[in-house]
Formats: sequence, structure tokens, C-alpha cells
Amino acid sequence: MNVNVLDIPRVYTGIAEWMACMIYAAQLRPRLPLKWFIPASGTALLLQCLFLVVTDDCPLYLWIPCMVTAAAMMLGLLLLLCDLDFRAGAYTCVRAFVLAEFAASLEWQLHCYLWPQNDAVWWQRYGLLALVYGSIFLVMVLLEKRCNPNKTRPVITEQELLTTAILGVCVFAISNLSFYFERTPFSGQYASEIHNIRTFADLCGVTMLYAYHLQREQNRARKELGAMQTMLENQYAQYRMSRDSIEMVNRKYHDLKHQIAALRAEPDAEIRNRWLDEMEEDILTYEAQNKTGNSVLDTLLTGKSLYCQKHSIGLTVVADGRHLAMMDMMDICSLFGNALDNAIECELKIPDKSKRLIHLTLTTQKQFLLLQVENYCPDAPAFRDGLPTTTKQDTDNHGFGVKSIQAIAKKYGGSAAFQTTDNWFVLKVLLPLPAAPACAAQE
Repeated sequence: MNVNVLDIPRVYTGIAEWMACMIYAAQLRPRLPLKWFIPASGTALLLQCLFLVVTDDCPLYLWIPCMVTAAAMMLGLLLLLCDLDFRAGAYTCVRAFVLAEFAASLEWQLHCYLWPQNDAVWWQRYGLLALVYGSIFLVMVLLEKRCNPNKTRPVITEQELLTTAILGVCVFAISNLSFYFERTPFSGQYASEIHNIRTFADLCGVTMLYAYHLQREQNRARKELGAMQTMLENQYAQYRMSRDSIEMVNRKYHDLKHQIAALRAEPDAEIRNRWLDEMEEDILTYEAQNKTGNSVLDTLLTGKSLYCQKHSIGLTVVADGRHLAMMDMMDICSLFGNALDNAIECELKIPDKSKRLIHLTLTTQKQFLLLQVENYCPDAPAFRDGLPTTTKQDTDNHGFGVKSIQAIAKKYGGSAAFQTTDNWFVLKVLLPLPAAPACAAQE
């Protein structure tokens, strides 16, 4: 066989590996500002091509170590340019490496088919290179945008990384088997056979890795949706429990007139004072009820206020809930319930009870409804993709509260923003009001 015809020019491979990295980097949140991103990526292109060209004449037994080194350079480039941890970077690197192998293999197979004697002029060579690479990577850009339109950092488990790595190694081994072993049931004897095996194996690898990635993203989305739905139902259940408790309290205070009559008839001053102290304590609890103009919000805030009183958390509320009639009852429960639950969880960690403070305001500004929840937070949380990360160790099964808040805001055409300022954690939710806002309280 003609080994020279089979060998893909190493500079072509270097360009393919660099372009594959840049395709995936474009779909992820950058780590470097633009002024450093461009020179860093340009330098990486030169180093990748230079390394492969310099090692072009190395012995066959060093070929695999050289390819491993090239893959490691791709991993370093992805970690440098993108906001990725090691597992997410390695996962992306495997996909990029197999994609680069496919692009380089297909381009060189077409080149050998069109010019068997390798007699193409420069514009034909580079024209075909640009056409094939451009087409393949453009298709991958369009496919990847469907998987990650918001450019969020992928969360990869060890099992997912291991599965992807095994697929990548198997594809690479099958596609290059004929270079090491000519006489096996899976090796080719002729140049055309070797081309076909290599290109087809790489194509299957790209397809399998993309299908696995798509399924993984869909499973994770379904898991998050299910968790948020469960959270929404739990918030609604809490609202119903609070409503029942408040109705019971109302019935109790309806009987106050009978207690007052008994108090007047009691001649013992000490007993009267004890009864009065008990009634005063009960009245303080009753004052925890909020009257916002929306019965759903009133009930939810009353339940949270009672909980905050019990745990020495200062909760102040200034809310006009009349405009919440535009929202579904369960969305109100989930939005305000998650916002307050997150704030309460943070305050319970503060040893000094005098610093356990939460402020909630709900106002209208022009044609928008603004919800702002502030809580004292001496230790600022970490952020990822604009959202605060969960402080629990099981990150895969927590952190859905803030995502639920963001999803509800988007549902009504609004937005949610999270930030920390001077030891205060601030949540702002901005919702556009309808053209003719309904001001009646929701029943």
C-alpha cells in the first residue's frame, strides 16, 4: 500500500484539532476576555500545528504517545479558554478530538479520490480543505447550539466521563487499526479500504458521541424539570397547610369575646394578669399575618412570618400583591416560597440572631412588577452561569430553587437577577404587567 497517500498531512490534522476546540469553545462561557482570547487561541493553533509537523517522522511506536500529547494540548486549550472544570473539559476534549479525526479523514479521503497522484495545485488543495472543514464544523455549530443555547457549563459525572472516554478510545482504535496491524479481520489491505474504515469509524464516533451528549442533556433537563415541579407542588402544599392553620387561628380569635367576658368576671387580679399576658403573646403571633391584597400571598407570607418569629429571624414585608392576579396560584407559591426559603436557610446559619434579617418588597415601577428579597449574608455564595451555587454537597439533587425562580420569571416574560452587595444577598425579579393590569385580589 502507498503509505504516503494514507498519511494525512500533519498540519491538516493540527488545523482540524484546533478548529474542533474552537467550535466547542464558542458554545461555552469564555474564561478569558476577548483581548486575551484571540491571541491565546492563535498561539494554540501555531503550537498544535508545529508539534504535529515536528513529530511527523517519529517512529511508529511513538505515534500513539504523540497523539495523546496532541489530545492533551487540546484539553489544555479548552480549559484555558472556557469556564470548565477538569471533567467537563476532558468530556468536551474527547468529543472535539473525534470530530477533528473525522474532519481530517474525510477531507484527505476526498483529496486522494480527486487527485490519486497527489498532483493538485495549491488552490485546489486549500479550496477542498476549506470546503470540507467549513461544512463539517458549520453543521456541528448548528447542532451544538440546539443542545446548549444559554452557553452553560456542562456538569459531567465520573460515569459520564468514563463512558465518553471509552467511546472515544474505541473509535480511535478502530479507525487507525490498519496502520498498526494489516492482517486482522478488521484491517484493510488497500488504500481505499483503509480510507473507508477510518472515515466511517470516525463518522460513527461523532454520531454516537453527539447522540449520547443529546440524551444526557435531555435526561438532565427532565430531571431538573421534575425536581422543580416537585418543589412547586411542595410550596403549594405548604401554602394549603398555612391556610388551614390561619383559618384555625381566626376561629380562635373569634372566641375572644367569650374569653374577655370570663376575664371581667374573674375577681383574682393575679389570674387576670396571667390571662392578659397569654392573650398579649397570642396577639403578637396573630400580628404576623400580612395583608397584601392577594389572599394567596397573604397566607404564604403569614406562614413564613410565623416560622421566622420562631427562629428569631427579622422579616419585614412591604408588598402590594394586587397585581399578582395575573399569575397562577402555584407560580406565586413557588416564586415567593423559594425566594424566602433560600433566604431563611441562609439566615439560620448565622450564629448572631440579631443579624438574621430579611426584607421583602413588592412594588410596581411603571409597567413592571418588582419583587426584591434581601437577606443578610456575611459569606457571599459562589456563582455559576449567573446563578448562586448550592452549598449542599449533593449538587446534582439541589440548587433547583433558584432555577425555579428564573423559570417562573421567564414564563411571564420577565427576568430574575441574583447579586451580593455589602454582605447582603439580593434577589430581583422583574415582571411586565399586562396592558390592563388586573388589580383584584386572587382568591
